[in-house]
Amino acid sequence: MAFKAQETEYTQPTQADVDESIRKYGRDIYNDFDLDAPVFNDQHFEILDDLVEKCPVVHSTVGKGYYLVSQNTLVREVGQNWRTFSAAGGYMPNRPDGLPFLYPEESDPPVHTSWRQELNPFMGPKVIKGYEEQIREDANILIDAIIDKGKCEFVSEFAAVLPGWAFFKNVLGVPVEDLDKLVDGVESGTFSPDLDERGRKMGFVFQYLGDYLKKRSEEPPRGDMVDMIAEGVTYEDGSKSPWEHRVSVLVDMTFGGIATTTYVMASAINWLAENPEQRKLLVDDPETYMPRAIEEFARVFAPVVALGRTCTRDVELGGRQLKEGDFVMMVYAGASRDPRVVDEAKTIDITRETVLHSAFGVGIHRCIGSNLARLELRATFEELLRRIPEFHVVEPPTHVSGFLRSMRTLKIAW
Repeated sequence: MAFKAQETEYTQPTQADVDESIRKYGRDIYNDFDLDAPVFNDQHFEILDDLVEKCPVVHSTVGKGYYLVSQNTLVREVGQNWRTFSAAGGYMPNRPDGLPFLYPEESDPPVHTSWRQELNPFMGPKVIKGYEEQIREDANILIDAIIDKGKCEFVSEFAAVLPGWAFFKNVLGVPVEDLDKLVDGVESGTFSPDLDERGRKMGFVFQYLGDYLKKRSEEPPRGDMVDMIAEGVTYEDGSKSPWEHRVSVLVDMTFGGIATTTYVMASAINWLAENPEQRKLLVDDPETYMPRAIEEFARVFAPVVALGRTCTRDVELGGRQLKEGDFVMMVYAGASRDPRVVDEAKTIDITRETVLHSAFGVGIHRCIGSNLARLELRATFEELLRRIPEFHVVEPPTHVSGFLRSMRTLKIAW
């Protein structure tokens, strides 16, 4: 008898649910899901809510096939039980051949533990607090460039820039003039419909950062995180981490540093533009409402839609039988909208005193950059609302979705 992941019993979607799905979305999202389908981009939240409400374990027939769990209990079960649901097989479904794994994200203990123990101090609250002055200064530099124009395309002129500046200047020490190339590499390596193009772009990111790490390893140490990565760690068996693992760690950190915060930031600005009364709360009383708003925006606008794990044994999950080797994705964006754990989960409420969400992941692989992301968001909202308290949307935003979600354009004016 297979291992049973949890005791909660669920009912599968009815035929009426399936028929309604085909009518609304043009496909059976419960048995024929596709993260990259245009409908998942266009009707993103509606589909997430249906998955959470009606189906504990969704199946996809794309490529080799994969499963998805969206309900909060199941997402936490998969994320916290790394012995049964391993990260060592990678986090993306139908992984392109030859794509290197990203350490420590795509590893389990003890390898994961060895890296996180050394990386964590560089991303802790006290260290990140020291970056605040620089990040606020950069936010104001970007505001200076747009404020007199009375309008901007917020993604390209602000939201896609500030996270990269924050990470490049404060954490990596990489020249900011190279930011555009790396952002393009990460974006195209994630969202390009051409899988070969994804591979080429990710190859560029690995090559660039590998060259940078090699250069830094030959320079006098600066005492920063890059030095630590270049030095490597000692694994449990006494071996030193190979060079390719060190490059992979730098790519993983960079990927997280420039590929996620943009979506939360831009989505929040779009929402604030359309909700002036809520925007006024943040202008009038940021001390009370800003921390709550940041958590609520992260909950609703989760940039990491879903990350995957590989079953290490036969397992019953959410009433469905999975086999050893099956790939199952945790839909973080769904778990944060589960009405079983969040009151009025579909409503954005920046006055919530407690915000439960999974935007930064769950379990031992929880996002190492969450403190930096929160600082970037707070600096953006506080500085922008201080200098441009009134603004409105000129054109509806455009998005692209897959296992990550990104906003591509947002035109606002004031």
